[in-house]
Amino acid sequence: MPRPLALTGNTLTRDDFYEVVLRDRRVVVSPQAKRVMARSRAIVEKLIAEKRVVYGVTTGVGSLSTERIEPDKARQLQLNLVRSHACGVGEPLSGAETRGVLLLRANSLAQGYSGVRPAVAELLCEFLNRGLHPVVPARGSVGASGDLAPLAHVALALVGEAEVVWRGRRMRTPAALAPDVVGALSLDALRGSPVAFDERLQRARPHPGQLASARNLLRLNRGSAIRQSHLDCPRVQDAYSLRCMPQVHGAVRDALNYAREVFEIEMNSATDNPLVFARKGGVVSGGNFHGQPLATALDLMAIVLTQLGSISERRIDRMVNPLTSDLPAFLTRSAGLESGFMLAQVTAAALASENKVLAHPASVDTVPTSGNKEDFVSMGMGAALKLRPILANVTTILAIELLAAAQALDLLAPLKSGHLAEKARALVRNASRAVTHDRPLGRDIATVAEIVRHGDFARLLAAGAG
Repeated sequence: MPRPLALTGNTLTRDDFYEVVLRDRRVVVSPQAKRVMARSRAIVEKLIAEKRVVYGVTTGVGSLSTERIEPDKARQLQLNLVRSHACGVGEPLSGAETRGVLLLRANSLAQGYSGVRPAVAELLCEFLNRGLHPVVPARGSVGASGDLAPLAHVALALVGEAEVVWRGRRMRTPAALAPDVVGALSLDALRGSPVAFDERLQRARPHPGQLASARNLLRLNRGSAIRQSHLDCPRVQDAYSLRCMPQVHGAVRDALNYAREVFEIEMNSATDNPLVFARKGGVVSGGNFHGQPLATALDLMAIVLTQLGSISERRIDRMVNPLTSDLPAFLTRSAGLESGFMLAQVTAAALASENKVLAHPASVDTVPTSGNKEDFVSMGMGAALKLRPILANVTTILAIELLAAAQALDLLAPLKSGHLAEKARALVRNASRAVTHDRPLGRDIATVAEIVRHGDFARLLAAGAG
């Protein structure tokens, strides 16, 4: 049993986030954070007693910020704000997403800039530790002002006025970089050449993701008997969906690394307004709540994952299409009588097309709110909500490509692919038997998608490094 994670406000890591959100690791507020929060709260209490003007504490909010609130009504103001702002609609966030909200909020408060009592952060931790998840509607945020609607629903649960879910359903994020494994299988299935992955060529355009993807592809197909069987074939160059995998997969990798950096900074940031700086006794109003960095990163993820799904679908088509491969039409030995993977490619095409609609950036839009006081917003929640189905669709497309590539490699027997690629094929075959006669493939696709989602293919690649 791991020790409880002590929140300090500035040391939360991705591994910590994973352990708490998906593995129910216990959380506490560190003693140091409690002391800092208490000092910050003392300043707020002093300002209220002195009848000083402090945004959202002794004033209204948004376009009502010019309205003064008497000190004896400050407590009522806070409760009113929570009640009035809990206007979210639509399906609730998943259990894992809600746990992420609780953890990040508790960690932000632990920095001691928000002017709240330590008890608030401790109560958030208690909700996490007991598996109590506030019902947080997914829609109603414009990605600014601290995502007020979703957080109001959390706060409403803390004061006992909202529904909670006890041990809700858990979800995991797909391992988005498994496509190097998938692409390597398809490369051999289509008798493609790894020559384009030569290290010298990659270093002539040394994007980090491109270099990493090229190395992965070379490693996965190392020792391939299939490759040896067509060394003298007349084909000079492969199609882009094969030849340019390092460039496309690498661009995805680099974009996701950028998003990760943004999220890691945000995880340990103070985003309230105003912020209380206890050492100098100052209270400063600003815009750290604005979600633009996150919205931009989320939209970038949506775009590159859509690209990833599109190139995967193109490789699927090349494997099933008798005009673009030397494999049996639609990967069946009885074409005409049987349709094989014909409709599996159609499913991949439908999902890839849906992603192209969803990939339209949310962060380029803005609708003024709060009487035009909040006149430029990020729409970050919209970006996050669109990303969820894109992730699911890409995972399914990759699963279809894995199934098609495994089927194609079966048809090339007794020739085998590279050592690591064969391990990947074995993962597929452990979950789905070869298609010897037409059968419904929906369940097979879902099963392999779950393996992708759990990161098994990505771990295989990591284990084979060196």
